[in-house]
Amino acid sequence: MNIHNIPLANLALGFIPAMVVIAILFLWSMQAGRALYGMLRMLVQLLLIGHLLTFIFEADNAWIVLTVLLVMVLASSWIALGSTQARRRHLFTSSLLAIGIAGGATLALVSAGVLRLEPWHEARFLIPLAGMIFANAMNGISVTVERLGAELEHGADWLDARGAALGAGMIPMVNSLFAVGLVSLPGMMTGQILSGVSPLIAVRYQIMVMCMIFGAGGLAAMLFLVLSRRVFEAPLARS
Repeated sequence: MNIHNIPLANLALGFIPAMVVIAILFLWSMQAGRALYGMLRMLVQLLLIGHLLTFIFEADNAWIVLTVLLVMVLASSWIALGSTQARRRHLFTSSLLAIGIAGGATLALVSAGVLRLEPWHEARFLIPLAGMIFANAMNGISVTVERLGAELEHGADWLDARGAALGAGMIPMVNSLFAVGLVSLPGMMTGQILSGVSPLIAVRYQIMVMCMIFGAGGLAAMLFLVLSRRVFEAPLARS
């Protein structure tokens, strides 16, 4: 099978399962509107990013790449705190530093040490890798902060709440380690195989990806817990 363009009519068929889910959510009086908004936002964002990436890849400019990475870090840092609206502004700096340090260090190691990109700002590699790294760091913080707030509200002391929060944040990452190769063939590996790359080579790339997203997600959650303690213990944050 060769990778080829998907006609829009064929692509529309892919929306059928999603729309069935949204219809059931509506019938069950659940958050159908939010799910539909999410689908529409996904569609618009991906169409826009497709055109944007085409421009970025053709420009081959380091400053453009750095700007994109900065936007990704800022956006992921804010989105990660969506479950804690009352503390969101107070925790943004902690989230930004956690994702920036953990994600940035991981990205630098992978791009310069593992792949040895030349030039270092090669957008076709750097931006997709950064997306995976920052997204997993964001998800790790998102689960962690939600569980941390719940534990503190139920009267747990900081150390117990921190342990429970980190454990919850790590569950999806650990599960993905167990499932890869048995339950799922992740996106990068699947894409490479579909494009004709040897499965043995695709596996090496996927091992790199699994290590980087586990490391970035775990380190970001840990750093966030260290940096955010003062905010969570402040009377204003608990009110």
